[in-house]
Amino acid sequence: MIKIKRVYEKPSKDDGYRVLVDRLWPRGIKKEDLKFSEWPKEICPSTELRKEFGHKPEKFGEFRTEYKKELKSAEAHDKLAELAERAQDGNVTLLYAARDEKTNHAIVLKEVLDKL
Repeated sequence: MIKIKRVYEKPSKDDGYRVLVDRLWPRGIKKEDLKFSEWPKEICPSTELRKEFGHKPEKFGEFRTEYKKELKSAEAHDKLAELAERAQDGNVTLLYAARDEKTNHAIVLKEVLDKL
C-alpha cells in the first residue's frame, strides 16, 4: 500500500519503507534525525517545476499535469515500478515537507503509483 506523510510527523511501524520525495532536504530536520529508507531524486519534481508551482493551490492542476509528464521519463519509470512492486508486499510511505496536505506533489506521485 502507498501512503503519504509529512516528514515532520513521527515515524510509525505502519510506515514500512519510507521514501523522501522532496528534491531539497526538509527545513529544520537534521539528516541523522529523519528515518527514511531512500531519497530517489529521479521521481521528485524538477527544480523548475517546483519553483513555477510555488505551492499555490490555484496552480495545482497545471502542476499535476506537468509533474505527471516528468514522471514518464525512463529514469523515473524504473524507480516508480520498483516502488509499486515493493508496495505489493508491504507499506511504502512517501515523505514530503510541504505544509499543504491537499495540494502537493506527494499526492500526484501516489496517484501515479496507485495506477501501476
